[in-house]
Amino acid sequence: MAEKQRVSVDWTNRSLSDSLTIKDYLQEKFSQREIDNFYKLLEAFEKIISSFPTLYPKSVKNKKAHRAVLSKQLSVFYSISKDQITVIAVLDNRMGYSKWP
Repeated sequence: MAEKQRVSVDWTNRSLSDSLTIKDYLQEKFSQREIDNFYKLLEAFEKIISSFPTLYPKSVKNKKAHRAVLSKQLSVFYSISKDQITVIAVLDNRMGYSKWP
C-alpha cells in the first residue's frame, strides 16, 4: 500500500499567539504536565491533518474553516488549500462564539 503524501501545515500569527496564551494560562493555573499534554495534542493534530486534511468537519460559523475538537477544552480551526493547511486559531472551547474565526 502506497503511503499517502502529507500536506504542509502552516500556523498563522494568531494561532501561535493563541497557543502561547493558552500555555501561559496553563502555566499559571496548572502544572507542567498539562502544558506537556497541550503540546502533545497539538503535535498529534498536526500529524493527523497533514495526512487526512478533511478528517474534521467544517465549522458551523465559517464554512471555509474546519474545526477540530482536540479535547473538551481545546479546538483548532484550520483551512485547506491544494498544497497547504493553514491553522487559523487555537481556542478554548469555553469561549463564546464571538471569538471563533
